[in-house]
Amino acid sequence: MKINSKGWALLTDLYELTMAACYFENEMDQPATFSLFIRSYPPGRNFFVAAGLADALSYLENLRFTPEDLSSLERTGLFKPAFLEYLKNFRFTGEVWAIPEGRLFFAEEPLLEVRAPLIEAQLVETYLINTLNLQVMIATKAARCVAAAQGRPLVDFSLRRTQGRDAGLKVARASYIAGFIGTSNVLAGKEYNIPIYGTMAHSFVVSFPSELAAFRAFAQTFPENTIFLVDTYDSLAGVRKAVKAGRELKKAGIPLKGIRLDSGEIVRLSQAARRILDEAGFKETMIFASGAFDEYKIQQILAKGAEVNSFGVGTKMGVSADAPYLDMAYKLVQYNGRPVLKLSPGKMTLAGEKQVFRFYNQEGQMAKDILGLRWEQFERGELLLERFMSQGKITKALPSLVEIRERFLGEFATLDASYKEISSHPPRFPVDYSPALRKLQQETIREVREKELGES
Repeated sequence: MKINSKGWALLTDLYELTMAACYFENEMDQPATFSLFIRSYPPGRNFFVAAGLADALSYLENLRFTPEDLSSLERTGLFKPAFLEYLKNFRFTGEVWAIPEGRLFFAEEPLLEVRAPLIEAQLVETYLINTLNLQVMIATKAARCVAAAQGRPLVDFSLRRTQGRDAGLKVARASYIAGFIGTSNVLAGKEYNIPIYGTMAHSFVVSFPSELAAFRAFAQTFPENTIFLVDTYDSLAGVRKAVKAGRELKKAGIPLKGIRLDSGEIVRLSQAARRILDEAGFKETMIFASGAFDEYKIQQILAKGAEVNSFGVGTKMGVSADAPYLDMAYKLVQYNGRPVLKLSPGKMTLAGEKQVFRFYNQEGQMAKDILGLRWEQFERGELLLERFMSQGKITKALPSLVEIRERFLGEFATLDASYKEISSHPPRFPVDYSPALRKLQQETIREVREKELGES
C-alpha cells in the first residue's frame, strides 16, 4: 500500500522543525548519519522481528511539503520566510541501510541507518520511529504467539480494539509477516492480499429463534465455511447442536468444518467437545478457540492438554498488551565525517556507521551476532544491513508480503528453541562489539570528555 505524501510532512514533532530551521540558518547541512535501534528488551522479550520498512521507504521517497503545510507553518509565527522557502522544494536525497523485513534482530543493533544532509536526516526522525516501533512491536508479539502455538494456525482478530484505523491495518500486516495465517480485517485483506477469516458473532446466534436455526442458516449461506460459534448459551450444548447440524450437512455432502469456543474453561471444554465430536464421527472437525489469547494463555492451556486446533488472537496481540512500546531511538552517530555520541546515563549511544554480522553454527542455527562498523568484513559473517535507498530513491525491488513472511519463517526456524521460550527471564542471544567498534567508542568518548568536560 503506497503512502499518500500529502500532509505527511507535518506528521512530526515540532522540535524536528525548529532544529532544522536552526541548522538552515547556520548553514549546517553536511552529511549526517542517524542510527535507529532499540536500546533494551521489554520484559520477557529477547528478540525482535524487523517490520515496517516498506512504509518507511515509501514515506522517504514521497516526502513533500504542500502549500497547505507551508501556510500552516507560517501561521505559527515560528519560522522565517527563508526557511519556509527552502521547504517548498524539500526532498529526501539520502541513502538508507536497513535490516530487511522479516529478519530477526536484537537490542542495540541498528534496524535502520539514514545518511543524508543533516536537515533531511533530522526531519524524518519522528515518522520513522512511529512507523517502525509499532510494526516491530506487533511482529515480535505475534512471533511469540506463533512459537507458543507449536504449529497451530493463528488468525488476527484484533481490529476492533487496536488504536485506530492505521494501527489495525499494520497489525494485520505485521502479524502475517510473523506467521499468522490471516486476519479478520477485510480492508487489510484487500490492501495487502492477506487471507481473511471469520464466520459469526453471538448477536447472529441470538437473533434466530434457536441456536440450531442459526447454524442451519449460516450453513445454507456459507456451506464452505461451516464453523459454528457454540458458546452463546452453553458450550457443550452448543457442540451437540453443531453435531446435529453437521449430520444434516453430511447428508448433503458438506463437511462440518469446525466449532468455535470463545469463553469458559477452554481446557475442559475443548477436551469435552473433542469427545463429543469424535464419538459422533466428526474426527476431522476442528476446534477453534478465541477470547483474550496471547502467547502466555496459548502456552498455558496447551500445557494443560487443551484440544484446540487453531486460535483467534485479538486484543492482547494487537496492542502488545504486556509490552505496549519499545525503547526505540534515532540518534546522530556521524556528522560531516566526524563520529559523535551522547554520554547520557542509561542512554549512551554508539558512534559511527554500522553493520551487523551474523554467524551460524554447523547445524545452520543462529550462533551469534557481531555489531561492527560499516566498512568491516568478517569471514562467514552474513551482513544484515542492506542498502535500500540512494539519492532519495528506492534502489532495489522490495519483496512481496508472502516473500517477507517466508523469510521470517525460515529465519525463525534457525533460532534455537531456548530463545523462543515464553518466560519472565529468557536467555539473551549473544551480540558482541567488534574490536574496531570498541576502539572507535573509546576514542570518541575520550575526545568528548576532553572537549566538553575539560578532562585530560
